[in-house]
Amino acid sequence: MTEQQGLLVTDVSHRYGSRVSVKSASLEVQPGKVHCLLGHSGSGKTTLLRIIAGLESALTGEVKLAGMKVAGEGFHQPTEKRAIGFVFQNYALFPHLSVLRNVMFGITRSSRKEKREIAMNLLQQVELDEYARSMPHALSGGQQQRVALARALARKPAVMLLDEPFSELDSRLRSEVREITLRVLRSSNSATLMVTHDPQEALGSGDMVSVMREGLIEQTAEPHHLYNHPVNEHTARIFGVINSISPSSEFGRSICPPDRENTLLVRPEQIRLSQTSTPPQGSQGVIVQINYEGPTVLIQSQLASGQLVWTREFTPTERHPGEHVQLIMAERNSNGAQ
Repeated sequence: MTEQQGLLVTDVSHRYGSRVSVKSASLEVQPGKVHCLLGHSGSGKTTLLRIIAGLESALTGEVKLAGMKVAGEGFHQPTEKRAIGFVFQNYALFPHLSVLRNVMFGITRSSRKEKREIAMNLLQQVELDEYARSMPHALSGGQQQRVALARALARKPAVMLLDEPFSELDSRLRSEVREITLRVLRSSNSATLMVTHDPQEALGSGDMVSVMREGLIEQTAEPHHLYNHPVNEHTARIFGVINSISPSSEFGRSICPPDRENTLLVRPEQIRLSQTSTPPQGSQGVIVQINYEGPTVLIQSQLASGQLVWTREFTPTERHPGEHVQLIMAERNSNGAQ
């Protein structure tokens, strides 16, 4: 990343009293890119976001926005002077101002006519120009979220910060609002950092994803790499069911290289089921459970050794509990918990 643009966080730490909440966190976000910060409650992700925004002070490290240092070495630039836009979880719209005036509020150094034109253009981008005269209370949650986005973008920020922006929306609206939001963010050329606790949202939204746990960024990678090549078992399990296979187990001996000693982590979709009438190629088992996920099903089989293994198939499925099957690796997976 060039120092003139985007977001650069270097070795940032923070503590609340005696508890360290962020530990030497580093990340960078390019202009026009969306970077998701993923972690469970208490992992430190929102604290890091607040440090970047200037709402918290870093104990150590440095933050740069568009090449300008805003925190570090005893320096702390006030929030209002930072080139950021912030969309809170509750949107924080001004209830006494119309949608148009909410968006215009963030625009400075322009005539009223210019402010109105800029605001209307932003409302058009978020597909809400017909609601310009409406009051916030008359809008749905998804519409309010898009107004908050337009208001934040009105400042033309170098960096956009989003804190769980879709968590208050029901599942029907979440996908639609997220699609519009991400399209507008990428076209704005702002570097976007979005906090989320939803693994699927992170994988579907981010150009890059950082996983945080107990204040540490454990891994940063592109979504497909993070899902297929997690750095450890904790990161692997964040993204759903994972099979932890011991090389010394019956199934492990059939799929692991002879010299492997550590546990093999295998996604359910990397194991396929076949009828036991085929020549033996894997371990035999009995289906004990089937969980429907919509377009796919999770199938749990028990091996003769007692080990339980998950597999995933597309629906519809003709599998049923009690069916005898063979479990065969669809492809090799070199990832193992260290």
